[in-house]
Parts: sequence; structure tokens; C-alpha cells
Amino acid sequence: MEDYQKKPGSYKSLKAYQKSECVFDITYYFVEHFLDRGHDRTVDQMQQAARSGKQNIVEGYSDAEGSSASHHKLTVIAKGSLEELLEDYEDYLRVHQLERWGQQHPKYQACIPLFQKHNDSQWYCRQIEGRSDEDIANIAIIVIHQTLVLLRGLIDRIDRKFLEEGGIKEQRFQARLKYRSNNQREIRDSREVRDSRDFREISNDPHNPNIPNNPNNPHNPNIPNNSNHL
Repeated sequence: MEDYQKKPGSYKSLKAYQKSECVFDITYYFVEHFLDRGHDRTVDQMQQAARSGKQNIVEGYSDAEGSSASHHKLTVIAKGSLEELLEDYEDYLRVHQLERWGQQHPKYQACIPLFQKHNDSQWYCRQIEGRSDEDIANIAIIVIHQTLVLLRGLIDRIDRKFLEEGGIKEQRFQARLKYRSNNQREIRDSREVRDSRDFREISNDPHNPNIPNNPNNPHNPNIPNNSNHL
């Protein structure tokens, strides 16, 4: 992942983000060419839904360092926004009595493998240039479906990571416990080394009367008892 070792802009490596950017640019082209910005509220709604789908991926991925719950929530919001946008495209085709490509439609079958290979927004911009509203709406629907599949996979990974590793607070708590345990072990090891060194120094001190074999120790059995010589 697409994991949580973040660098600025690293969310751009996410396939879900790349695909959502394609959806945003296709939608921008579509509303500019086929909707009446001055009289149709759908323009703003579709653009906002497309933007929300993209931006919430960015925000959720960025928030993952601080809160796994926030990451999950924002990714789910991104998914919901794209599902709303999908409905707008389907409504457009229906009310304008245009064809909705089914899975057996030749154009649908031609698009699927191509779109699976391409996550570059500029590529899609070239493909839709000059096409009809029917074609572009159907293209957008296919790309949105593919983006939703990627988002569901991303949500599953977030959930699995949470189950395996816990939330950010839990991870930090465990890291703190590990740090304290390692720190205490270092202190204990250092104390044992110091005590061992002190013991060796004491043992080698010929003037220490507490050492059994020290000739200066009056209880040393190797020293003759002076009372026997009186």
C-alpha cells in the first residue's frame, strides 16, 4: 500500500486514487460539454461528488498516520460519493433516452480490458475528446465501477490491518510498553555489569578485611593464631 510509511504525495501511488482522478476529469469534461451550468444543479452535484471521491481518498490516506478509524471513514465516504455520481450518470442516460451499455454490448466488452490497464487521466481525456454524451456517460460508468472495486479492496485492507495490528492508539501503547520494557532491561543489564565490576574490584583489593583469604582478615584460617604462641 500502499502502507503507512508516508511521504508527501505518496497517496498518488494508490490505484484507487489514480482511477478517481480519471473519474474527476471525465466528469469535468462531461458537465462542461453536455450540461447547462447556469440552469442545471446537476453540474455542481456531479462535480462535487467526483471531487469528494478523489479528495477523501487523499485525506483518509493522509490521516492514516493519526487515526485508522478516520482512514476507514473517509475512504468509505469516497466510495459513497462515487456511488452517488454513478447514479447521476445512469439518470442522465435514462432521462435522455440514451443507451446504457450492458455487459454484452460490444463497446462495453472493448472498454473493460483497456480501462483495467490505464490509470492515467490524460489517456482518458484523449479517448473522450469529441465523443457523444452517450459514449462518455457509459465510459464514466465503467471507470467508476472499476474505481469502486479498488476502493472496496482498500477498505478491506484497512479493516484487515486494524484486526491484525489494532488502531493507531493501540499500536502506540504497545510501542510504549516495548520501549519501557527494553529500557528497563538496559538499566538492569547495566546495573548487573556495574555490580560485577565492583565485585571484581573488591575481590582484588588486598586490604579488604572482608575477603576470607585476605591475610589482613583476622578470621583467615591460614593465619596462625597468635594466642598459641604466647
